[in-house]
Amino acid sequence: MRFTGNIDAKTDQKGRVFLPAAFRKILMTNSVEGLILRRDVFQQCLVIYPLNVWNEMVDSITQHTNPFDRRGRENLRRFVADSESVSMDSDGRILIPRRYLQAVGIEQEVRFIGMDNTIEVWNRQAADNLLNETEDFADSIEGMMNPMAF
Repeated sequence: MRFTGNIDAKTDQKGRVFLPAAFRKILMTNSVEGLILRRDVFQQCLVIYPLNVWNEMVDSITQHTNPFDRRGRENLRRFVADSESVSMDSDGRILIPRRYLQAVGIEQEVRFIGMDNTIEVWNRQAADNLLNETEDFADSIEGMMNPMAF
């Protein structure tokens, strides 16, 4: 399952937003049974995980965490505790809890960005700023893809 592209939307007064049709189609084609929402670890955005992807992520963290490693357990706890199950209504909307909207600075204008097997939810202006940083992006990709860089 791969999500690609970026699509603008708006939240309503209750924090509901239409999940883009292209992304809904991918979820339906892959028989996704649930969605998990959490703040991103690195960026000022939210991440929507299809339930199977979420379970793989938590399993991976758990496998790398010794049950007697205090810091590892704390990281796992923080990762899982800052998440919430969300579902689409019959119109294809999800409700983003107010605390998440406030945490990432979303008032109304939203940008959904397909990010491999997850969907990011951004404040539209923040997404514009991120996606317009072309020179840093070009340098970074060049470094990643250039075998002589290593």
